[in-house]
Amino acid sequence: MKAIRVEQFGDPSVLKLQDVPDPQPGPGQVLIEVKATGVNPVEAYVRTGTYVSKPNLPYTPGSDCAGVVKALGDAVKAFKIGDRVYTQGSITGTYATQTVCDVASVHPLPRQATFQQGAAVGVPYATAYYGLFIRGKLQAGETLLIHGASGGVGIAAVQLAAALGITVFGTGGSARGRQLVTENGAHRVFDHHASNYLQEIMDATGGRGVDAVLEMAAHINLAKDPTILAKRGRVIVVGNRGPIEINARDFMQRNADMRAMSLPSAESNELVRIHAAIVAGLTNQTLRPVVGREMALADAAQAHRDVMEPGAYGKIVLLP
Repeated sequence: MKAIRVEQFGDPSVLKLQDVPDPQPGPGQVLIEVKATGVNPVEAYVRTGTYVSKPNLPYTPGSDCAGVVKALGDAVKAFKIGDRVYTQGSITGTYATQTVCDVASVHPLPRQATFQQGAAVGVPYATAYYGLFIRGKLQAGETLLIHGASGGVGIAAVQLAAALGITVFGTGGSARGRQLVTENGAHRVFDHHASNYLQEIMDATGGRGVDAVLEMAAHINLAKDPTILAKRGRVIVVGNRGPIEINARDFMQRNADMRAMSLPSAESNELVRIHAAIVAGLTNQTLRPVVGREMALADAAQAHRDVMEPGAYGKIVLLP
């Protein structure tokens, strides 16, 4: 089979398309014929060798894909050969034409979703759900700001929150991105490059502030986020690329708090809840993953460059 292999950590050029032996599923595992693979920023961090956890070299990147079950390991009863599925987690990596996953990482892909959309689900939608409803404890009737709403996690959060009756504000750095956020259910969208956008957000709440901020770039925004919170509001940090200085008094004055999250830290019972909600949303089409760009598997290096650029627009997907 074909797979992207990383034999040394470094810049995107270390991602090489190679011929490798077909993997075989062991007990409790599923072999998937990959139809589309999702590209996540965390995979670019891992590739550099500077991330908190490092895979053993050589390795194939990727945790998200969608495809068809090709073979089953012993004791797997949840799926049958030919089932359409998506993944959030892989043993052998998903930047490949085939991948082996633990059965707990495999979920049914409803017929209402394409394989490209299925590849855009795993990390983005699980991250959004975990941040909003498990760490953030958002409830219907509250007001949410999604800071950086036009990327994969941001669009997922817009759809999830709007479906639950939450008033959704979003920010985006381009007119195209802001239009996408609006089209996916946000009630108001702001340009985070505008000098007065924070005041515009406060004005939109009648001066009360938002109940929660879902923050994709804490290294840029965390010092400002508490200034637009309502009393007892919270900032949920999803993404961060470096240190930032904050004034704790801005949280103290509002009895507000910051809640960090990391999807790999989610408990197994939480993941069951998350993916049950995602499958239901894909089925009733309240969740509609946005694929911003489709690229060939051989173009994984360019995909890693693009996924780290500002101005995100939906999800980058690789096609084998």
